[in-house]
Amino acid sequence: MPVSVRFDKEEEKLVKSYCALHGISMSDAIRRAILEKIEEEFDIAEAEEAIRKFEADPVTIPWKKVKEELGL
Repeated sequence: MPVSVRFDKEEEKLVKSYCALHGISMSDAIRRAILEKIEEEFDIAEAEEAIRKFEADPVTIPWKKVKEELGL
């Protein structure tokens, strides 16, 4: 699916320099950046949910027990 992104001259210069430095196309750089941003936001949402669950029921498992359960 073709998508167009517009940059001002300074932004374009920065993106092109980044791409040249890393040997990737602008399309790859933009795709990677968007997917990384989505993954980061997903990870943050999961972490916030885990914190809410822990705060509602702050039970922890000792490291020794975790190692035993995992056979470590």
